[in-house]
Amino acid sequence: MSVVPLLQQALGVLVDTDEDALELARSDRSGHAAAGRPLAIVHAERVEHVQETLRIASATRTPVVVRGAGTGLAGAANAGEGEIVLSLRRMAAIHEVRPDDLLAVVEPGILNAELNAHLASFGLWWAPDPASRDISTVGGNIATGAGGLLCAKYGVVRDAVLGVDLVLADGRLLHLGHRSVKGVTGLDLTALVVGSEGILGVVVGATLKLRRLVPGESCTVTALFPGVRAAAAASAAVTAAGVQPAIMELMDAPSLAAVHALLGLPAPTPGTAQLTIQTDGPAAAAEADAIDAILRANDGVTEVSHDRAEGERLLAIRRSMHAAMASLGTTLIEDVSVPRSAMPAMFDEIARIEREYGLVIPTVAHAGDGNLHPNFVFEGPETPAHVWAAADELFRAAIRLGGTLTGEHGIGVLKRRWLAEELGDDQWRLQREIAAVFDPLGILNPGKVFVPDA
Repeated sequence: MSVVPLLQQALGVLVDTDEDALELARSDRSGHAAAGRPLAIVHAERVEHVQETLRIASATRTPVVVRGAGTGLAGAANAGEGEIVLSLRRMAAIHEVRPDDLLAVVEPGILNAELNAHLASFGLWWAPDPASRDISTVGGNIATGAGGLLCAKYGVVRDAVLGVDLVLADGRLLHLGHRSVKGVTGLDLTALVVGSEGILGVVVGATLKLRRLVPGESCTVTALFPGVRAAAAASAAVTAAGVQPAIMELMDAPSLAAVHALLGLPAPTPGTAQLTIQTDGPAAAAEADAIDAILRANDGVTEVSHDRAEGERLLAIRRSMHAAMASLGTTLIEDVSVPRSAMPAMFDEIARIEREYGLVIPTVAHAGDGNLHPNFVFEGPETPAHVWAAADELFRAAIRLGGTLTGEHGIGVLKRRWLAEELGDDQWRLQREIAAVFDPLGILNPGKVFVPDA
């Protein structure tokens, strides 16, 4: 009996073979689509469904691609010919919230924003804050090691996960990590799983490290600059001064103009870049005043707001970036990180690449941690060769400046060809060997992260 009838026999109506659904599972928000069409989608509702799917997949040597909301930007959850899609979107329960221990136990399918809306009633929140928080799942955040707007002050997903429940390729269930604040027993497999993009196992539950809601007001400082390099230098000056804002977001001139056009706002002066910085907590006002002075000393034209609603309105401009880029055409949304002091130099590299390839590359950055998102906009479904050539230059420039290929989107399919260059051959080989220990048959998300063997 072939794999689809076996799945249907074991899981019944949870197995979906609808042609339209299978077609959607081929792609995510990266613009990349897998070759061919997957065999079926299993809509798991319980851990047992995940285990049974993987047992059948192992017995039949059938590849499995785990999928949440499909909002990834690296192609890591895209399924193609001969593959099973294991969807965790229906596993969205919150099993436990412990305000006394500052932890929650949740299933992977819950949306990031939905989780925080629930936690707010306890006076708590989960700190990771990707721009996609309204549409991305906690499981997807864990799979990619997501970051977001707040991570310079409050950390990334790896800093906010105490443990995970992981189903291995053969169906075994492991409980990794702990519920205590400290725990150093053995190797830290939880940290290894975070950011592993589905190649080690299937995360079916997570014990999350929470924070209490930040007391006091929040203040928002916006500053306009005559160019993006000046804005990057000003953000580096804020960091160098030892002030720690909760959010520090940079938009270059093309991205700012595109968002203003999308939202129907007055067009900014050509060439203008913008920093949006938010402080929080009891010292928010004093920190905002200190930041305001630094930005003005670095040629910024500033405005300070002490109104929380106004601050959220200003941040909505930054959060509208993806929609603005989509309105311009097909977008390859990239993700590199450099040391914060190297951000001005990285923007110089982007300007050089724009000149050499005749491109405009709208770029936003989480300036508080040096994570940049250059956007390549083009027409048609396939990324043109000259865009990939420009992206190649950009990735190499980030590595040359002491940075990395990805800060939060992951490697997936789109960046696997550059992975060995950053890691070096020995580390690249060791990582593949570690993956093979977890998944000896190589059926979990094959072809993702590592270039397949020839």
